[in-house]
Amino acid sequence: MQINWNEFSPIASFAGGLLIGLSAALLLLLNGRVAGISGIIRQAIFASNKEMTWRLSFILGMLISPSIYFVLFPYAPIQIHDNVTLLMIAGVLVGYGTSMGAGCTSGHGICGLSRLSLRSLTAVVLFMSAAVLTTFLVKHF
Repeated sequence: MQINWNEFSPIASFAGGLLIGLSAALLLLLNGRVAGISGIIRQAIFASNKEMTWRLSFILGMLISPSIYFVLFPYAPIQIHDNVTLLMIAGVLVGYGTSMGAGCTSGHGICGLSRLSLRSLTAVVLFMSAAVLTTFLVKHF
């Protein structure tokens, strides 16, 4: 496998990872909450007014951030080459899986692993194994 140097973006990738880690750390330090996106979204529906404010702010920030990025860097067009219906079904399945796994990749992979959680390590190994297997099956069958 070769690196496509036209699409290789280590600085942007590093900055994105840094911002994700910083936001997760700040949420844990300032609110005592883990930045598990599926849990934040799910509990925003059932949260009290006090809990609702920070959850909706977090969700709004995730929705607005790409718009800000594309205003600052308009050269990066969004292109979806796959079946949109299939992508929506995949999203529903991921949501179902996060409820089964008591968390999502952000909650387990970023926050759980950094806290040395054995449950999160198990979840991440299972997430990644399923991703590798799915990719292999889709590419070869």
